[in-house]
Amino acid sequence: MTRSILISPSILSADFARLGEEVRAIDEAGCDWVHIDVMDGHFVPNITIGPGVVKALRPHTTKPFDVHLMISPVDSYLDAFAQAGADIITVHPEAGPHIHRSVQHIKSLGVKAGVVLNPGTPAKMLDYLIDDVDLILVMSVNPGFGGQSFIENQLRKIAAIRKMIDKSGRDIRLQVDGGIDFTTAPRAIEAGADVLVAGTATFRGGAGAYADNIRKLRGG
Repeated sequence: MTRSILISPSILSADFARLGEEVRAIDEAGCDWVHIDVMDGHFVPNITIGPGVVKALRPHTTKPFDVHLMISPVDSYLDAFAQAGADIITVHPEAGPHIHRSVQHIKSLGVKAGVVLNPGTPAKMLDYLIDDVDLILVMSVNPGFGGQSFIENQLRKIAAIRKMIDKSGRDIRLQVDGGIDFTTAPRAIEAGADVLVAGTATFRGGAGAYADNIRKLRGG
């Protein structure tokens, strides 16, 4: 099945002093989702934003908010991010004691649920989760900072997960985040990804360049 390629720009690379304007700009430039990286300085070595900022950004676009939680323990914050306006919440198996319970709780909030695999987390982790998730996110860098280089061996993981998804017959999006640019994007797509998170590559060149950047990432 040929699937449309979705682009979810990471606002981690946006101008934080003008976040509302930046979100409106990528919306007008043709992004599909808005990727929001939430980091706590504990699970990953960086601190970004909380549910208050997500709530403040919500009026600036109707595009889905794709919220990637890099926080631990994660379960106590799921309700807050759903209430702030998240449409998709992705969590790491390592961020709480019971990943299946976390996924079920996200779905109970009326939000799509995703699982994130770090570079060292095997695809096999999905064996007993794939029947419950709406999204699988493969990290092609170690989480925590933008602007890192793509880890090549994650292409094999993307391909393996694509086979798992196809075998399941379920409508699951396969997202890749980390080091995605005009060179690595087509390789991730060829391996089986259908959602690309791109921060630096989207926001390079200022608002006037965003539409062209998104088009190139999509393969246009």
